[in-house]
Amino acid sequence: MLSFLQKRPRSNNMSALPLACYGALVAKACHSGTKSELTNKITLSRSFQSYSSGSSSSSALSNRSQPVSSSPSSVFPGFAAGTLRPSIRNKGVQLGSRKEFSVQAVSAPVELSTAQAAKKYGFEVVKTEFISEYNSDATLLRHLKTGAEVMSLVTDDENKTFGAVFRTPPQNSTGIPHILEHSVLCGSRKYPIKEPFVELMKGSLNTFLNAFTYPDRTCYPVASCNLQDYYNLVDVYLDAVLHPACINDRQVFEQEGWHYELEDKAEDLTFKGVVFNEMKGVYSSPDNVLGRECQQVLFPDNTYGVDSGGDPTVIPKLSFEEFQAFHAQFYHPSNGRFWFYGDDPVDERLRILESFLADFQKREDDSAVKRQSFFTEPKYISQKYAASETAEEEAKTFLCVNWLLAEDRFPLETALAFDFLNFLMLGTKAAPLQKALEASGLGEDIVGGGLSDELRQPTFSIGLKGVKPEDVAKVEKLVMETLEQLAKDGFEEEAVEAAVNTIEFSLRENNTGRFPRGLSLMLRSMSSWLYDGDAFEPMKYTAALASFKARLAAGEDVFGPLIRKLLIDNPHRVTLELQPDVSLGAAADAAEKEQLANFKKSLTDAEVSELIANTVSLKKKQETPDSLEALKCMPSLSLSDIPTETIKVPCDVEEKDGATVLRHDLFTNNVLYAEAAFDMKSIPSSLLPLVPLFCRCLTNMGTEDMDFVKLTQTIGRKTGGISVYPMVSDIRGSQDCMAKIIVKGKTMADKAEDLFELFATILKSVNLDDQAKFKQMVVETRARMEAGVVGGGHSIAAARIDGANSIAGHVNELMGGISYLEYIRTLVTRVDQDWDGVKADLKAIQLIVLCQPGVLINLTAEESALQSVEGAVSGLLDALGTSSLQLNSELPVWGPPMNGVSEGLVIPTLVNYVGKGANLYDAGYELDGSAYVISKLLGTSWLWDRVRVSGGAYGGFCDFDSHSGMFTYLSYRDPNLLTTLDNYDGAGDFLRNLDMDKESLDKAIIGCVGDIDAYQLPDSKGYTSMVRHLLGITDEERQARRDQILSTSIQDFKDFAEVLETVKTSGRVVAVASAEAVKTANEKRPGLLTVKNIL
Repeated sequence: MLSFLQKRPRSNNMSALPLACYGALVAKACHSGTKSELTNKITLSRSFQSYSSGSSSSSALSNRSQPVSSSPSSVFPGFAAGTLRPSIRNKGVQLGSRKEFSVQAVSAPVELSTAQAAKKYGFEVVKTEFISEYNSDATLLRHLKTGAEVMSLVTDDENKTFGAVFRTPPQNSTGIPHILEHSVLCGSRKYPIKEPFVELMKGSLNTFLNAFTYPDRTCYPVASCNLQDYYNLVDVYLDAVLHPACINDRQVFEQEGWHYELEDKAEDLTFKGVVFNEMKGVYSSPDNVLGRECQQVLFPDNTYGVDSGGDPTVIPKLSFEEFQAFHAQFYHPSNGRFWFYGDDPVDERLRILESFLADFQKREDDSAVKRQSFFTEPKYISQKYAASETAEEEAKTFLCVNWLLAEDRFPLETALAFDFLNFLMLGTKAAPLQKALEASGLGEDIVGGGLSDELRQPTFSIGLKGVKPEDVAKVEKLVMETLEQLAKDGFEEEAVEAAVNTIEFSLRENNTGRFPRGLSLMLRSMSSWLYDGDAFEPMKYTAALASFKARLAAGEDVFGPLIRKLLIDNPHRVTLELQPDVSLGAAADAAEKEQLANFKKSLTDAEVSELIANTVSLKKKQETPDSLEALKCMPSLSLSDIPTETIKVPCDVEEKDGATVLRHDLFTNNVLYAEAAFDMKSIPSSLLPLVPLFCRCLTNMGTEDMDFVKLTQTIGRKTGGISVYPMVSDIRGSQDCMAKIIVKGKTMADKAEDLFELFATILKSVNLDDQAKFKQMVVETRARMEAGVVGGGHSIAAARIDGANSIAGHVNELMGGISYLEYIRTLVTRVDQDWDGVKADLKAIQLIVLCQPGVLINLTAEESALQSVEGAVSGLLDALGTSSLQLNSELPVWGPPMNGVSEGLVIPTLVNYVGKGANLYDAGYELDGSAYVISKLLGTSWLWDRVRVSGGAYGGFCDFDSHSGMFTYLSYRDPNLLTTLDNYDGAGDFLRNLDMDKESLDKAIIGCVGDIDAYQLPDSKGYTSMVRHLLGITDEERQARRDQILSTSIQDFKDFAEVLETVKTSGRVVAVASAEAVKTANEKRPGLLTVKNIL
């Protein structure tokens, strides 16, 4: 079964190994959006460095979102509000009661019981069970005519979720499941337009809209809090997967998969395709290469031994006929598993599904995933990855030890026990296997991530990257010796207690952040259901947890036998050494060019002309929008039904003992969410790059009375996690900025005193003397940032553009952009040569933070819990006290902003990330709510069509920051550079000539409202309210902006076109790209980019 702690596709960092999962769209950040006083999800940081402290698996590349608690709960991505992997889009939507739209009749006059509905619509009830853990009535049904299986969960959650899942095991690395996942969303029988998916993005209130490809399955989930919107989403998705237009349209296959592109006989032939370029970006990252290789060496004999996402060197071997056959084989109801969750009527669920299944007959399903047979002895395999030829220092080796743990899924109790074992070994910085590797000095950062049990057979991977050649053999030896010691000596009692509390807290809290709870449960259930196991079992943990705790209480050695049997004595172990090769990238590029040149030479003149004609035909189709008449086939909501009132979060403000206390009375099931915000504007600019590391020190260096192991265990035993990070934002209408250090935590209300005592302890008593530990954090930070540069160049470009715009942008770039990376590189040496100076700087930051008056305390819980923690709040304020140290009354000058030259930031990559931006406020623009509508439409129309669909990039989008006034275009995994810039510059003309009827305008407004009314769980509501308070944003201001959104007119689009001329004529360009791409751009447009080598 799937790990209790991992319920969703994982991000491309060390925790992702060996599983790979690909999404239909770009990163969550990769869509048009706004950072405004309106959004429930306020995005502040545009840097690419995660600011959260205390996380062993925090990515060096954030999704440009607010920092989230990452210690220790980030090891449970299924429950924490952490980031999604870059291949998944997750859009925020409205929370709260909504009117049910009456666009069409959607339910029977009398709601039927599940049994009655099943009988009426041709289903049989296989099993019914109440899932007490999630207060849900669950029913497994089977469609009699087709054999399709359906899981129906009825619960009081308004965030309704649907999913269609098909087993899609590939036989090669052409990426056929991935390409098909993209393609089925490009038109269908009922919706014969270019991209119904994009039309839903434009005008839906969805809380989740995406698709993703696993190594053995393809998932199509949607979610919405609005009933009619939900039915619309379900209808479009079911028609897409069962009746897609792509199986009869070669141009969709060419667009999303691959095609030859040639516009002129004199030009070189190239490969183009969205998935092709996406996977070029994936294969540019050594960490992703490691993840793929780890999976494939463990599973050489089954479907996991190939890449379902596609190998760029193999993708062009896929034919359209194979593409068609794959859909016919696997996208059939007999191979389908369908999921419904929420508070919608069961009878309507089955009626809708039956209306689609009725077209099919049952057939034999031959999609079962075969098991990998066990090896008889361990193996050692060496592979290569493409390293930079221009790196400042020699590239280093990855060494990862990998195990196949079982011949099939773990039994329930074994799964839970290994989850605990995984957390005990690797779940925190103090975990013994994690600690042993990090403290060894053998490498720069952990890779592997431990347990992965989302596939047919569970695996375990652990190792280091940044290993010197002479130390490679020592890594495996250290891993095995540490495991041997743990099997023999076991774990400290305090560590086990902390693990039990942390895991149980996360299970019961069920905090999935922006990820719908219904989708988290679906992925969990699929871990067994997909392999013909019990679909209910993965959703139940109470009995297994009670049994496990009883075994621990009885003194049973639960973990020693597991370590010995599944790891130490397990012969199915593969040690993978991934070595750098500076010639590999150039060789691969040359091989592709030679392949294309030889193919072109083999063509006759007539064939070349035909190829050019095909290129022109495809581009014409891509760049020709659907007619307004054709778009009327799409189901839509009515603007008159959209709530006119902005969503308000209850917030009581009190001045208490010199502090400001915010209280949010929201139901949290007795969990207290708390933040303490400390002003950081007295920190000198020279110390700002050290602030993120100082924040990490607070939870990773221990205190005067506790070493960091003891501190970590105490946090785990008494709380649900503590994290510390800086937050800096522009304030609209002010030259000033908001700059805080946030201490964030959660616990049960009756343990509030423990939480606040820990807040005070880490702030006042942090031990800043451990040079070796700090050096380890610095080296780790450098490694993670360098790894993140390749996969997240769009964030780097955005931070760089912002850094030249405002004080806040400059500070964020210093603390999380390229400037920060450069600082970290010098800090590695400085820690060795001037530790006393570094330590003095850290202590200076500590004194400045503690000496600032006016701390803000933010509390979110129900009223009874808020009342019960009053004494604990007073205790925290007393403990923080008032310092006698007098600071200079004059605040240091932060700035000026960076030099605003356009730059080409050179990295080893096969794709580019292209940004261009300018400040609209500096050009005289006055904020109007229509800007949010227009920005979203630009991203889902012009930029989508030109940068992604026609240009072949994985994503093209724009971002309007209403706090600073910055309007920024960005692309993601983009094969182009100059062409993309030209498309950005064409946005104004697109708006001027936009043909939009009232229905299209209403749809754009509705989609914008869906974004600003972002769905949130209570902790996020309270956090967002705090941020609004810090930025001075009132509900009245938000309401005024909402009114402007709802009254957006066609003329507003025309007027905004003139505003965008500022970006076209004076915008700053930052391209994170290959050396060749930057060189070519400068040759065609001399002086365009100042070249700066990053990696």
